[in-house]
Amino acid sequence: MSENAIEQVASADFPTRWGKFRIYGFRGRTQGAPNANGKKEVEEAVAVVMGDVNAAPPLVRIHSQCLTGDVFHSLRCDCGQQLELAMAMIAEEGAGIVIYEQQEGRGIGLMAKLQAYELQDTGLDTVEANESLGLKADYRDFTLPGEILKALGVTQVRLLSNNPDKVEALEKAGVRVVERVPCEVVPSPFAEDYLKTKKEKLGHLFTR
Repeated sequence: MSENAIEQVASADFPTRWGKFRIYGFRGRTQGAPNANGKKEVEEAVAVVMGDVNAAPPLVRIHSQCLTGDVFHSLRCDCGQQLELAMAMIAEEGAGIVIYEQQEGRGIGLMAKLQAYELQDTGLDTVEANESLGLKADYRDFTLPGEILKALGVTQVRLLSNNPDKVEALEKAGVRVVERVPCEVVPSPFAEDYLKTKKEKLGHLFTR
């Protein structure tokens, strides 16, 4: 695989409780710094696709893996609720894509994320907790989703996101965001501070 290559490694039918999708597995080089061996890390992601996504700009959700929210339905964040909202909205329209990236904890990894949780229990917000661990607030890179969309023949999207960084990344990759669709859920009381930090320190856009 070349330096900037993207490779589709699998494709299969994918029935869900929201309806029938098709799941695609992709692998590509990240755009970050080389690892200790001088090579860029390989990043993997899946695209869950419903319907004809080439007839009109489809609804697209770029979702970063969140084990605690997506699998265990944690109320400390809105991640799991956002994923379910995206699947439901795509099913309602009959077409769309969810790109699911392995970037747990905004890219810091699961164990560091749990350490950050522990610090948040002492009163730190999510950004302060990461910084106390010597980490950045957000390590994520959204280059691969843009390449996945182009591999699927999609060059214009309606992006289901509150994060302006995702809009910028897709536009930079040559995918036009014709509309940003808010991805907002009713927050749990446990997630209010988390969402406040997203808005005030990370620049996420909320209508309420």
